[in-house]
Amino acid sequence: MTTKTGTLYGIGVGPGDPELITLKALKVLQRVPHIFASCSTKNTYSLALGIVRCHLNGAGIEHLPFPMSKDARVLAEAWEQNARRVLEVLATGHDAAFVTLGDPLTYSTFGYLLKTLKRLDPGVAIVTIPGITSYSAAAALTHIPLTEGEESFYLVSGALGAAQLKEVIDKSDNIVILKTYRYFDEIYRVLEDMDLLDRTTCISRCGLEGETIVENLRDLKGRELPYLSMVIIKKKGKGY
Repeated sequence: MTTKTGTLYGIGVGPGDPELITLKALKVLQRVPHIFASCSTKNTYSLALGIVRCHLNGAGIEHLPFPMSKDARVLAEAWEQNARRVLEVLATGHDAAFVTLGDPLTYSTFGYLLKTLKRLDPGVAIVTIPGITSYSAAAALTHIPLTEGEESFYLVSGALGAAQLKEVIDKSDNIVILKTYRYFDEIYRVLEDMDLLDRTTCISRCGLEGETIVENLRDLKGRELPYLSMVIIKKKGKGY
């Protein structure tokens, strides 16, 4: 007799506001008996878990530690260890969910977990439930259309570096730069050189306590941004 294994649900919980979770995600969160959330190896803090906690119905919660490292070997070992733990839970026949900020397949830890799970067990049952991204929520908050008509739109990481960042901005009409907090000084210099400071909006902690919108980037020169910060660049301007 073959034992039925459970299904893993990769759930995007949105940018921060618990009311921005999809109905499908909510139904799964209230049904599954086991919920995974990623955390640092230094503590068990999980923003994604904090967002959904008010929706849970007594599910068991387990933190999966991931090191903040650039060492490929260290990262691969962590992904495999955590993936094997997920497979252990699914092998009991119970479903489980992995919660992650924004969308599960956009700059998310879930993407790495998914690939590792598929490598270890190609037949593993996985359902990905999309979530509202931080930049979609930021566009709604600021009333900035991300792209219109025949315009192009690029989503990039602030870690690209000045040369590549300038190349991307040259090619696109509208650009969102995520992961800006460590690289803002460099991003600022690029935008200043390209005369785009007046066409850029910075949004920090969208949907969370301490949310801020700065439309004059010159006010941020030399300042340290919060961890969850992004900029939206409209090269043609907002149009209003």
